[in-house]
Amino acid sequence: MTNYLYQNDLPSGLDLGPIVAIDTETMGLDPRRDRLCLVQLSSGDGHAHLVQIARGQTSAPNLQRLLTDPERIKLFHFGRFDIAALQKAFGVRTEPVWCTKIAAKLVRTFTDRHGLKYLLQEMVGVDVSKQQQTSDWGSVTLSDAQKDYAASDVLYLHRLMDALTACLIRENRLDLAQRCFAFLPTRAELDLLGWEEPNDLFHH
Repeated sequence: MTNYLYQNDLPSGLDLGPIVAIDTETMGLDPRRDRLCLVQLSSGDGHAHLVQIARGQTSAPNLQRLLTDPERIKLFHFGRFDIAALQKAFGVRTEPVWCTKIAAKLVRTFTDRHGLKYLLQEMVGVDVSKQQQTSDWGSVTLSDAQKDYAASDVLYLHRLMDALTACLIRENRLDLAQRCFAFLPTRAELDLLGWEEPNDLFHH
């Protein structure tokens, strides 16, 4: 496994395949307030590509092209947050998307454990550390531990997607999942506009 670190944007000509796992690290959990610091991507080949985003940066042309490419599926875990963070930073709508958290909630109704760590343990047989989850992602220099943590959030998403797809097909919920995924960019936009909990339009 290799972690490739870039500044401000992906390099030109990098091909990450038809399904790209993506995650983000921010300064906090409110995408309207807390700036985007890092974008992690993987094609599922065991390597991670990490892009540091500068404070105040509003453009990353190669990354933006990837996010909006209609021929590439962007694969997330809890994509609602990441899609909102990316839209706030760069003003683009990320689609089409696939979300392992939504898929897990649709088929794993026997448990309330839908976090990435639990899913990777139970469905993929991989144990990832969450020790760096709350570290300072705005630091100019990222530690090796931070880079390894960031990479772990995307390295195994393709395998998790495959396992969850099999469950969705078995439970006859794949079409329902696809419709949820299609709505996800709109759900993220609503969050940015202030219609998150407790003002969710779909609450009573």
